[in-house]
Amino acid sequence: MKTGKNSLDMLNGSLLDKILIFALPFAASSILQQVFNSADVAVVGRFAGSTSLAAVGNNAPIINLIINIFVGMSLGANVLIASLIGQDRKDEIKSAVQTVVSVAAISGILLAAAGPAISRPILEKIGTPPEVLELASLYLRIYFLGMPAVMFYNFGSAVLRSKGDSKRPLYSLAVAGILNVLLNLVFVVVFHLGVAGVAVSTVTANYVSALLVFRFLLNESEPFRPDIRKLRINQRQFLKICRIGIPAGLQGMVFCFSNICIQGGINTFGYNAMAGSAAALNFEYFSYFVVSAFTQAATTFTSQNFGARKFSRCKKIYRLSMMCSILIAGFMCFVFVFFRNSLVRLYTTDSDVLPFALTRIVYVESLEFLTSTYEITAGALRGMGCSMLPAVLTLAGSCFIRLVWLATVFKKFPEFTTIMSVYPVSWVITGTAVITAYVIIRKRKFHGAE
Repeated sequence: MKTGKNSLDMLNGSLLDKILIFALPFAASSILQQVFNSADVAVVGRFAGSTSLAAVGNNAPIINLIINIFVGMSLGANVLIASLIGQDRKDEIKSAVQTVVSVAAISGILLAAAGPAISRPILEKIGTPPEVLELASLYLRIYFLGMPAVMFYNFGSAVLRSKGDSKRPLYSLAVAGILNVLLNLVFVVVFHLGVAGVAVSTVTANYVSALLVFRFLLNESEPFRPDIRKLRINQRQFLKICRIGIPAGLQGMVFCFSNICIQGGINTFGYNAMAGSAAALNFEYFSYFVVSAFTQAATTFTSQNFGARKFSRCKKIYRLSMMCSILIAGFMCFVFVFFRNSLVRLYTTDSDVLPFALTRIVYVESLEFLTSTYEITAGALRGMGCSMLPAVLTLAGSCFIRLVWLATVFKKFPEFTTIMSVYPVSWVITGTAVITAYVIIRKRKFHGAE
C-alpha cells in the first residue's frame, strides 16, 4: 500500500536504515518535548529559587500518571492503523482516523475539566511540603488546561507515525519548543511570574504543536485525512484501540504510580532533595526517550509486518530495535554521568541541592539503558497484538518490587541512596520477565508460519 512521500515502506527492503530514520526523529521529538519541561526546570531553578524548582519537579510523576492511559490509547491507535496498512484495508483506515481524532478531542476535554479539581488533593496525598504545596498546585492546575492540546498532539502524531512519518511531529515540536523557551524567559525573568509563568508557557507551546500536527493531518491524502464534519467513533475499532492502548496505558500508569510512591519517599528528605531529584530526572528522560523511540519503532514496524504475516522481518525488527536502543541510550548515559558535575549546574547551582542531584545521576542514570530490555520487548509484543501480558508483568516486576522495597529496605535503611537503588533493581527483574514472555509468545504465534 502506498502511503505518500512522508511514509516509509516497512514491509519490504532493508530494515536498519528505516528503523533509524523512523526512531531518531521520534527520539528528537520526545527530547524536544522534554525540553519544554527542562526549560521550566532550568528557568525556575536559576531565576525563581529552589522552592519553585521543587514545585515544578514534584508534578512530573503526577502528570504522567493521569495522562498515561490516554497516551497508551494513542499507542493503540498507532498499532491499529499500522496493522491496517499492512493488510491494505484503506476503507477501515479512514474510519480509524476519524475514531482517533474523536477520541483525542473527548479525552482532552475530560482531562482539562477534571485535572484542576484533583490537583491539590493528589499533591497532599504524596506529602508535598507546605512550603511547596501552593506553587505545585498552581502549576498543575494551569498545566491541565493544556490537556486538549497534549491529546491532539499525541493522537495526531500516532496517525502520522503509523505510516512511518516521524519527522513532521518533530517539526511541530521544534517550533513550539523555541516558543516555550522564549516565553519562559519573558514571563519569569522579565515579568517575574515564577511558577505560573512557566506553566502558561508550556500550555501555550502545547497548543502550538497540536495545531501544527492537526494541520498536517488535514493536508494528508486519503485515507489518512480526517473529515472534521464527519467525526465519529467506530465502536469496533475503538474497542481494538482499547485492547492495545488500555494495557499499554496501565503499564505506564503503573510506573507512574510507583514513582509517585517513590516521590513520597524523596519528599521526606525535604525540598532540597525534591529539587535535586527533579534536576537529575531530566537526564533520565533524555536517555529514556531514545529507548521509547525504538520501542515505538518496534511496535509500528512489527504491527505492519505482523499484519502482512512477514514473521521473519518481525524477529529482525526486534533484534535491531533492541541493539540500537541499548547502544545509543547507553552512550547517552555514559555522557551524562561522566559530565554530571557540569551538566547538573544547568538546572541548579544551590550547594544544598547539588548533592542530591549528583547522587541520583550516579545511581539511576548510569543504568537507564536497562529499560530497553522490557520496553522494546513490550513494544514488539504490542505490535503482535499482545498488550495485556506486558502490562501485568510490569505491574508485578516493577510496581510491586518498588512498593515492597519502600516498605522493607527503605524503611530499614531510610537513606536517599537506598531509595534510588530501587530503580535498577526493578529494571533487571522486569526485563527478565518480559523477555521470557516474549520468547514463549513468539514461538506460539510464529509456529509453522515460516
